[in-house]
Amino acid sequence: MKQRRHKAPGLPPGTLTAPAGAYVPKTIRVIHFTADAVEEIEVPSARDVARYRDKEGVTWINLDGLGNVEMIRELGELFGLHPLALEDALTVHQRPKVDDFENHLFIVLRMLHFEADVETEQVSIFLGPNFVFTFQEHPGDCLEPVRDRLRKGTGQLRRQGADYLVYAIMDAVIDNYFPFLERVGEVVENLENDVVADPSSRTLGRVHDIKRNLLDVRRAVWPLRDAINALLRDESPLVRKPTRPYLRDCYDHTVHVLDIVETYRELAGGLMEAYLSSVSNKMNEVMKVLTVIATIFIPLTFVAGIYGMNYKWMPELGWRWGYPAVLIFMFAVAITMLIIFHRKGWLRGRKED
Repeated sequence: MKQRRHKAPGLPPGTLTAPAGAYVPKTIRVIHFTADAVEEIEVPSARDVARYRDKEGVTWINLDGLGNVEMIRELGELFGLHPLALEDALTVHQRPKVDDFENHLFIVLRMLHFEADVETEQVSIFLGPNFVFTFQEHPGDCLEPVRDRLRKGTGQLRRQGADYLVYAIMDAVIDNYFPFLERVGEVVENLENDVVADPSSRTLGRVHDIKRNLLDVRRAVWPLRDAINALLRDESPLVRKPTRPYLRDCYDHTVHVLDIVETYRELAGGLMEAYLSSVSNKMNEVMKVLTVIATIFIPLTFVAGIYGMNYKWMPELGWRWGYPAVLIFMFAVAITMLIIFHRKGWLRGRKED
């Protein structure tokens, strides 16, 4: 949130500006495939991609990094990508959405990365009649299984069109949320025990981290559900009828992710309440011990105060055994009160009725 991630205000629409600190790609990855063959290469410039524009089959063009604005502009001009869509692709705080342009669809997703903490990366997808563009913020993604299926020819990916490839990419991005949610489930289960047994500040910090991470995931998945629903609802010639059942499955996965996220958010909120309750109970235990000690010393202080007045005619002052007698009496009072407290269950918790 400290990094400047938006362009300067007041620029004309369609102005392409690289995000601050954006990774500068050196090559463009191109995968061209038909039902019988696949070609995978990396080219240094947008001009080398021009020969795939009218080539039979489907071309998947992937760019890892948004720092080379000139390269992105050339790719947009070669394939007729709308300048406003390219501008949104370079504005990396976009929420997931689907925009329908004249000759292509523009789709924005949030891809999840989780190591020590959770981060989401914007993935911009352009769907055309025979091409798919994916623009990512930096190298490294969860799409390698899709590439392996293309290389090996498994499944029906190479026999379908560009819209099915977009479905496969979206499905891979959504499925990547589930390993993170499984890890969150394990952490929440461990935190339930820690919150009750050891409600420390470290435990509270872990609960806050879980709530923040789940909020980031919710922000990424909630609008994605609406975006996929728009693909299903709106009639577009770029999304064929045979692909729509797969998109419905993608929509179901998104709803499933949201259900899990909401469940874990409620559990995390319950952990916060349990933490506060455990801290309060510990404080009550401490206060109970201090109250018992103070209560025992109240009569002892009273006796000591009486004999601390040193009046001349106090009969016990001249008694030879007065001092040990008072000590024995005070000790007996303390023991008697401890026995009473123990029988009432005040020293070990509340007494059973």
